[in-house]
Amino acid sequence: MSAHRIVRDIDRAPVEVIDRLARAGVASVHEAAGRVGLVGPRVQARLQGAAVGGSAVTVLSHPGDNLMLHAAVEVCRPGDVLVVATTSDSTDGMFGDLLATSLRSRGVLGLVIDAGVRDIATLREMGFPVWSRAVHAQGTVKASPGSVNVPVVIAGRVIAPGDIIIADDDGVLALPIGRGAEVADAADQRLANEEAKRTALASGTLGVDLYGLRPLLADLGVEYVDRLPGNAQR
Repeated sequence: MSAHRIVRDIDRAPVEVIDRLARAGVASVHEAAGRVGLVGPRVQARLQGAAVGGSAVTVLSHPGDNLMLHAAVEVCRPGDVLVVATTSDSTDGMFGDLLATSLRSRGVLGLVIDAGVRDIATLREMGFPVWSRAVHAQGTVKASPGSVNVPVVIAGRVIAPGDIIIADDDGVLALPIGRGAEVADAADQRLANEEAKRTALASGTLGVDLYGLRPLLADLGVEYVDRLPGNAQR
C-alpha cells in the first residue's frame, strides 16, 4: 500500500451530539471532558464570533504545498471541518478564498490549520471561519503527495479522522467520537450549574462563600486583618 492515501469513508458522530457540544462551547466542553482535547493556543480564530461543531476530515500535507487540501474537498460532507497539518513547521498561506468557496459548496463548516491562511479579508467577507497558526501571504505550490483522513497532530493535539471538532473564540477542541454523548451530557449539566452560580453572584454572593473557600484560606494560613500598622501599608 502506498505511503500516501486518500481515505474516502470515515465514521462520524451523530449530528445531534455534535450540535449539543457546539452550543456548549469550547471552554465548557473542555471542562466537561476532564480538561482534555484542546489544540494548542498557537492555532487561533481569524473570524471573531464564529463557532462551529463538526466532524474532522484530516489532511497531512507537505509544507508550502496545498495539493492535498484540494484533493480533500472531494471526500468532505456537509457538517465537516477540514483539519490540516503539515509534515514540518509551516506558516505559509496554504488556504484562501478559492479553497473556501470550494469547501463551502460541499457544506464544510470551517477550517483548522496548523499553518497559514491568506486572503483573510475575503474570507471574513465570506463569513468562512478559519482557525490558523498564522495569516501569511506566502504562496504555495501543488506538487507534493500527502494523505487525507489519517491521524494528524495539530499544535500538540492528535486528531483522528471523524473526531468531533468544536471551535470558537476560545480555541479549538477535538473529542473522539465515542466520548461525544457522555461529554455532551456533562456539558449540559455544567451549563445548568453555571447558570445557578451566575444568578447567585449577580445577587451579591461572594465567590469565597459560593465555593466554600473560607476554610481553605484558613488552612493555607491566610489571615484577615482590618488594617496594617504604620508604614507596613506602603
